[in-house]
Amino acid sequence: MRIFLAGASGAIGRSLIGALIRRGHEVTGTTRTSDKADLLAGLGARPVILDALDRDAVIKAVIDARPDVLIHQLTAIAEINFRNVDASFASTNRLRTEGTDNLLAAAQLAGVPRVVAQSYTGWPNQRSGGPVKTERDPLDPRALPGTEQTLAAIRHVESTVEAAGGVVLRYGSFYGPGNALGKGGDMLELVRKRRFPLVGGGTAIWSFIHIDDAAEATAIAAEGGPAGVFNIVDDEPAPVHVWLPYLATAVGAKPPLRMPAWLVRPMLGEVGVAAMTSIRGSSNAKARRELGWEPSYASWRVGFRTGLG
Repeated sequence: MRIFLAGASGAIGRSLIGALIRRGHEVTGTTRTSDKADLLAGLGARPVILDALDRDAVIKAVIDARPDVLIHQLTAIAEINFRNVDASFASTNRLRTEGTDNLLAAAQLAGVPRVVAQSYTGWPNQRSGGPVKTERDPLDPRALPGTEQTLAAIRHVESTVEAAGGVVLRYGSFYGPGNALGKGGDMLELVRKRRFPLVGGGTAIWSFIHIDDAAEATAIAAEGGPAGVFNIVDDEPAPVHVWLPYLATAVGAKPPLRMPAWLVRPMLGEVGVAAMTSIRGSSNAKARRELGWEPSYASWRVGFRTGLG
């Protein structure tokens, strides 16, 4: 098939290009800057320099590419300020609202029969009830302070793509090459230096996914299957007090320091504290059942030892 990949040079885009080409597809990949065009060409995609907020340019690019599938992976995440996530995600939020609308308009005008879009599962989950959420569970009705705009943008991309008959993939927290939790990544270096503390009881539940498993799930969703929302996570949601010490051991670091929530709240804000104490994990049962996908790294326990890059 011909695949139009918006956001091809982003966190998942580079791995996704490889997954799509290995499955025999032709990929047109977009990037905002000319210096990334050579990178995309080297990976086997046909690069297109595109501002996703320019509606006319997006429509022209999609019509010219004549794709069978449009994949929306547009993000522009700066360094995250946990005290004001909305400020860090301001550009991404525009891509998830205006950018999504532009891509869906282009897909309609070009007659693209299938759209697959990126979302996220983790802190958007409702922070009450059971520890692991399915796609039937609502997103958090009480947005954490400083995340209101970001949660609204996530709701927008999910509702509009699903209403258009598309597929929404809620990725868990990425790890692996080229990511913050990967070789040389910022998060991994904080763990190595004991600057990623275990806050409170470390009772928050995280769901992880290796970047290559996320790419494979996306390629499968592009090829067929039902529309709707799917959690793309591994098989083992886990509390911070379990996975963080394990990660430290896996990378040869000392155990994480322990700090009370009240001490770190001024630095991390409510979002940072919630990420350590109250967020919920996600189930992948629907994606396994309806998409026929399964992660090659079934657990972060294996991935943290062999898949960080």
